[in-house]
Amino acid sequence: MVFTLQGRTREQIRVAIGDNLGAVFVGTATGDNAGGDDTTSLLDTALRGSNDEFNGRYVRLTSGTNDGEDFRVDDYVASTSDITLVPAATASISTGDTYELWEEPYDPKVIDRFIQAAIVAASDRVYDPEEDISLFADKNTARFDIPSKFAMLTDVYRRSGVTARAIHSCSATFDETTDTDFTQSLDTQDRKMGTASLKLAVGAGVSAGDFVTDSFTAIDLSKYTHVEGWFKATTTLAAADFVLRLDNGTVTGDSNDKEVISLPATTAADTWTYFRVALANPESDTAIVSIGLEYNANHAANTVWFDDIKATVSGTEVWERIPSHLWKIDAQARDLIFTDGGRSFAGNSLLKLVGGDKPAVIAADSTSNEIDDEYVIADATSRALMGYSGGSFTDAEERRNLAAFWRGHAEKRWRAMPMLVNVRKVS
Repeated sequence: MVFTLQGRTREQIRVAIGDNLGAVFVGTATGDNAGGDDTTSLLDTALRGSNDEFNGRYVRLTSGTNDGEDFRVDDYVASTSDITLVPAATASISTGDTYELWEEPYDPKVIDRFIQAAIVAASDRVYDPEEDISLFADKNTARFDIPSKFAMLTDVYRRSGVTARAIHSCSATFDETTDTDFTQSLDTQDRKMGTASLKLAVGAGVSAGDFVTDSFTAIDLSKYTHVEGWFKATTTLAAADFVLRLDNGTVTGDSNDKEVISLPATTAADTWTYFRVALANPESDTAIVSIGLEYNANHAANTVWFDDIKATVSGTEVWERIPSHLWKIDAQARDLIFTDGGRSFAGNSLLKLVGGDKPAVIAADSTSNEIDDEYVIADATSRALMGYSGGSFTDAEERRNLAAFWRGHAEKRWRAMPMLVNVRKVS
């Protein structure tokens, strides 16, 4: 896998290409028109040249209200260092606004497209590194949806150890505070860990904010970072439909509770979903004695299960690589598939996926490049020179020869990219 150093923005890359072409001047407006700003006049006393010398050139404004807008030079008056632009800018051009002045035939919009083409050409040779720990194995599930951030995977790991503290095993009903709209029971058949899960049958009369709570011997969670556990419902839950509350007294369902943790959306109806959510105020969680489960939003008649709620410490994980022959990818379905041996090896554990995404095509001047800058600059320079070289009898500036030089430099940078190893494409 290739982990590239990123850095320059599209604007910086474009200017570097313009320098290679000898075709760009980077300037700053040094004054406003007499009587106020103007939407068609760009003043810069640093410009040198005679009247009309810059006529027909391209201008890209790179700061201020008009950042990113493109123009052509309609007229240049040397005595006032005044460039007249067409069309008019969206707003007045002011002192301090920066710009690029490009010689014909090099249009900065076309240079941007050459930059995009260079990135696309490298998209199967280099990847932007990604990791994900949103999936949880349970010995039974063989297929997992691969998160959309990945275009390929190189490794899958299981969490074989982590510093953890049980909060509630969900093998007993909540009896501290009960709501008449919640009917509790223990489900010994449909569970994820231990002997049972907590089953909440929610009546149609439930209101947003209704909850049940349970008390336990005080536990210190001040050194922990996350709350983890399982839940599911007969309907698909949206993010924050259920809230998990913790307090050093009886959970009250208001802002006085020490922790108010919004649970994520469930993956599907009647499907167990593993949640891992950061504690908001762990430094205050020195003596937690109460847990609450609140139907916070989109309340309706429903049945909801919870199991194995615990606290963990991020950074203490022990990761064990799952051998590559124990898993494969269904690229059409974007699924990670474990063999029988893979399910057994993964066990009941958090999974870490390691891989990468295709480098993003840069859509804005302020966006940073995700692959080798020098490759992109050389490739786009070569494309620009070839695009405007003309025929063999009209290439007075020898753009074809220069294009070949920059193509050779781009290929050298291409060959310097490490070979992809152990890559399994997702899409």
